[in-house]
Amino acid sequence: MDHYEVIERALIHIENNLDQPLSLESVANSFNMSKYYFHRLFSAMMGCSLNHYIRSRRLNASLQFIHTGHLSLTDIAYQLNFGTPSSFTRAFKDQYGMAPSTLRVKNSTISQTPIPSVVRRPIKNINGDIVTDFTLMDFESIRVCGIAFEVDLATDDYKTKIRSHSHKLLHDIDKTVHGPCYVIYSNCQPDSTQFKVLFGIPYDIQIHKPFYFTVDVPQLFCAKFKYFGDLLDIGDVLKTDYARFLKISKQETEHSHIELIQAFDDIHNLESTYHIYAPVKKLPIDSDYE
Repeated sequence: MDHYEVIERALIHIENNLDQPLSLESVANSFNMSKYYFHRLFSAMMGCSLNHYIRSRRLNASLQFIHTGHLSLTDIAYQLNFGTPSSFTRAFKDQYGMAPSTLRVKNSTISQTPIPSVVRRPIKNINGDIVTDFTLMDFESIRVCGIAFEVDLATDDYKTKIRSHSHKLLHDIDKTVHGPCYVIYSNCQPDSTQFKVLFGIPYDIQIHKPFYFTVDVPQLFCAKFKYFGDLLDIGDVLKTDYARFLKISKQETEHSHIELIQAFDDIHNLESTYHIYAPVKKLPIDSDYE
C-alpha cells in the first residue's frame, strides 16, 4: 500500500470502530506500521493528530444519537468511548459551540460530515519528520492576461467561482489556445480569508471587457508544492502543509501582495496535476532543501 491508501483505509477503520477503544498503537498495528511513523504520516496527510481526528469523528457520530433521542447523553458518552459524560460535554462544546443537552432541548440540527478525502500529494522526510514535498525555487517573472474577481476561501463556493470564471475566459479566448494557466491570489488582509484573484494565461489576449486585466507577476522566491486531482481546498489543506513546511524547514514567509500562485499545465483540464507557489524569504539555509 502507498501512503495515500494507508491513510484512506485508516479513516474507514476508525469510522467503523468509533465504539471501540482506539489508540495510536492499535490503529498503527492494524496496518503493520510503527506507531511513530504512522503518527508522523497521519499528521502530515490529515493536518491533525490521530487523537484529535478520532475525537472529532466520535463527536460527529454522536449527532445522530442526539437527534434520534434513543440514548441518554450519558449512554452516548460511554457508547462512543468518551470516558465520562463531562468529557463528552466538554469536547462537544469545543467543537460545536454548545452543549449536547442544549442541542437536544432546542431540537435543532447539526449536520453530520462525511469521512474527509485524503488530498494526494508527494511527501518527504526531513530530519525525521514528514512534510508535504516541496522545492525551493525562483518563480520567473511572467505577464498574465485574464479575468479578475474576488473569493473567500472560508466559503464552500470559491471553487465554483474559479470554475465559472475559467469557463468565461475559455469562452472569450481563441479556441486554439492551449498550455498553462494561473490562478493568482493576492492582497489578502491580515486574519482574512478574502483574496483578489486573477485567472489567466501567459498570452496577450486583448479582450476589452469589464474585469479583464493584464498583470505582470514579478520574480518571486517560492516554495513549490505539487498536488493531484480536483482544485485544492486551499483554506484547510495548504494552510496546514505550509505551516508544517515553515516549521520543519525553518523558512519564513515573504511579505508580498501575491499570496499564492496556482499553476495548471493545461487550461482545458483543471482536474489535473497542479503546483502551488508560496513566496518565502530567500535564506542561506535554502540550499539544504533544493
